[in-house]
Amino acid sequence: MKYKFITIEGNIGAGKTTLARMLGHHFQARVMLEQFADNPFLPKFYENPQQYAFPLELFFLAERYQQMKSFFAQPDLFSQLLISDYLLVKSLLFARVNLADDEFHLFNRLFHIIHPQIPQPDILIYLYAPIWKLQENIRKRNRSYEQHIPDEYLERIQEMYLQYIRQQSLPTLMIDVSDADFEHRSKEFQLIVQALDREYTPGIHYLSL
Repeated sequence: MKYKFITIEGNIGAGKTTLARMLGHHFQARVMLEQFADNPFLPKFYENPQQYAFPLELFFLAERYQQMKSFFAQPDLFSQLLISDYLLVKSLLFARVNLADDEFHLFNRLFHIIHPQIPQPDILIYLYAPIWKLQENIRKRNRSYEQHIPDEYLERIQEMYLQYIRQQSLPTLMIDVSDADFEHRSKEFQLIVQALDREYTPGIHYLSL
């Protein structure tokens, strides 16, 4: 393995956590999964976004930062590879979509105080799926508070991710999972594993399953 820190990102329902677990098992790596279920504001946000967006995003930022600091402060001597299913910058991207301008300016200041303290991954894997596919996956995993997410919201999140990827300099492997099922089709998963055997220059590199 050429990498020490791999991060998987994607829209809601793209399959980030599933792939992180599978790669973690395959490479015998440490896996850092986002603890989204611990956020008490999440169900409230989906019911009343305007009222609960700011505490939702602050809670997520604090939890993600604390989890990352803990992982990097206590490295596992038996497994040097770390695989995460989120970037810390995810907090900023979602905040840009969910917060009013004055709230976002404050959030942005807080984010840029703590962001430099977190190492960047060696490579970013972005799982790209069209909105219909995301909605299909969201229905399948059957979390009650997610069942009425509008297409427009997913489109805005997707666009924020793509804007970020175009502007940043991380080596990024963009995988089109529109018709993929890497969880149940071993050949597709092996294509991802093989792709991680190569080194990538900064910028976007594409993989079709």
